[in-house]
Amino acid sequence: MDLALAPETLARWQFGITTVYHFLFVPLTISLAALTAGLQTAWVRTEKEKYLKATKFWGKLFLINIAMGVVTGIVQEFQFGMNWSDYSRFVGDIFGAPLAFEALIAFFFESTFIGLWIFGWDKLPKKIHLACIWMVSIGTILSAYFILAANSWMQHPVGYRINAERGRAELTDFWLVLTQNTALTQFFHTITAAFLVGGAFMVGISAFHLARKRHITVMRTSLRVGLITLIIAGLGTAISGDLLGKVMFKQQPMKMAAAEALWDGQAPAPFSVFAYGDVEKGHNTVAIEIPGLLSFLANDDFSSYVPGINDVNKAEQEKFGPGDYRPNIPVAYWGFRWMIGFGMASLTIGLVGLWLTRKKFMLAPGLRTGEDEVPNLVLFKRKALSPRLGKWYWIIALWTMAFPLIANSWGWIFTEMGRQPWVVYGVLRTRDAVSPGVSTAEVLTSMIAFTLLYAVLAVIEVKLLVKYVKAGPPELTEDDLNPPTKIGGDRDPDRPMAFSY
Repeated sequence: MDLALAPETLARWQFGITTVYHFLFVPLTISLAALTAGLQTAWVRTEKEKYLKATKFWGKLFLINIAMGVVTGIVQEFQFGMNWSDYSRFVGDIFGAPLAFEALIAFFFESTFIGLWIFGWDKLPKKIHLACIWMVSIGTILSAYFILAANSWMQHPVGYRINAERGRAELTDFWLVLTQNTALTQFFHTITAAFLVGGAFMVGISAFHLARKRHITVMRTSLRVGLITLIIAGLGTAISGDLLGKVMFKQQPMKMAAAEALWDGQAPAPFSVFAYGDVEKGHNTVAIEIPGLLSFLANDDFSSYVPGINDVNKAEQEKFGPGDYRPNIPVAYWGFRWMIGFGMASLTIGLVGLWLTRKKFMLAPGLRTGEDEVPNLVLFKRKALSPRLGKWYWIIALWTMAFPLIANSWGWIFTEMGRQPWVVYGVLRTRDAVSPGVSTAEVLTSMIAFTLLYAVLAVIEVKLLVKYVKAGPPELTEDDLNPPTKIGGDRDPDRPMAFSY
C-alpha cells in the first residue's frame, strides 16, 4: 500500500495519464494537417468543388483537434517542474534544447501560419493560402521531430558529459542528439503511425456518411484518400517498426527481451505468439513460439543469439550495482502485442476496403457507380457483397478509427515502461528524478484534478467532433468559389463561378 501511494508511483501515474491522453491528439493533428493540405492542393489544381468542400470539412476537424492538443500539452511542461524537478535539474541542459526549438516552431511558426489559414480564406490568393496550410503541416512534423529527439535521448543518451561538481548532465553535441539513429528511427515510426491514425479517421467518418447515403461525392473521395493513406502508412509503420526494433535490441536489450518474455538467452531465439509465466521465478509455464523468428527480427539472422531477461538483468547488476533492472514484464509483453495487433488490423482493413471499392475498370459494368452514388462493395469482378455484409463493412470501417489510437497508446506505454527503472537509460533512475519536496497528498491531489479536467475536455472534444462530423461538409458560398486574386481580398469579376466535378 505504501508503495502504491509513494510520490514516485503517483507521479508516474499522473505523467502517464496526461501523456497518453495528450498523445491521442498528436498523431491526428500531424496527419490531418497534411491530408487537409493535400485536399486543398487538389482543389487549387483542379478547381473541383468536392475538393474544396473536403478541405473545409476535414480542416474544421483538424482545428478542433489541434486546439485540444495544445491545451492538454501545456500540462506536460508543468509536470517537469512540479513532480520531476530533480530530473529537470539533472538533464535540463540537454533536454531543454530540443524542447526550446519545438516551442519556437509550435508557438511561432505553426500558430502564425494556422492563423493566416483560418482567417485568410477571403483575404489571400488561393496559392498563398494553400502555402499556409502546408507550412502548418511542416511545422507539426518538425515539432514532433524535436520532441522525439528529446525522448530518444532518454532512451539512448549521447552527446553529453556528466559534470560531477554540479551534479548534472551537460550538452556537448546537439547535432548528435538530433541525428542519432534512435531519434531517426523513432521519428520514422511515429510519423507513419500518425498517418495510420489520420487515414483510419478519414475512412471511419467517410464510412459513417456513405452508409447513410449523405454527402456522397465528398465522402467517396475522402474514403479513397483515407484508404490509400491507411495502406501506405500501415506498410511504413511495419517497416519502421522493424528498424526501430533492431535499434532497441542493441541499445535496450532488456526492453526487447521483456517484449518477448524471453527469460534466458537463446540461439536461435523464438518469437513468442503467446506466453504465460511466473515473473518471480523467471520462466514461462505456457509458451507458443515461432522458432528462430526473434533472432531474425533482432539481427537479420535466423540462428543468432538473443540475450534474455535474466541474462541482461545480471549484466546490469554487474554494471550498475545491486537491484532489479527488469521492467513490468506483463505490461511490456502485452503492450507490444496490442501495438502490433491493432496496427496490423488497421492495415488489413485498409487493404480490404481498397479492394472492395476499387476503380470502375476492374468491375463489371452493372456494378459500376457514378461520383454521386455510394460505391458498391465488390468482392469479385461480378460479385458484390450482400447488403448485410456491406452494412457490416461500413460498421467495421467506422470502428477502425479507434484501432490506430489504441496501437499508438500501447506503443508509447511499451516504450516508456519498458525502459524502467531508468528515466534516462543507464544514467538516471526514475526514483532519483522525482521532486524531493513533493508529498503524497500534493501529487495525489494534482493527479485527481488533472484527470477530472481531462475527462471534461474529453466530453467537450467528443461533442464538438460529433457535431461537425454529423453536419458534414459545408455548402459553398460565392466567396468560397471566387477567392481573391491578390492579398487583401480583391477578386476577379470575370472569373467563372461554376466548376465541374
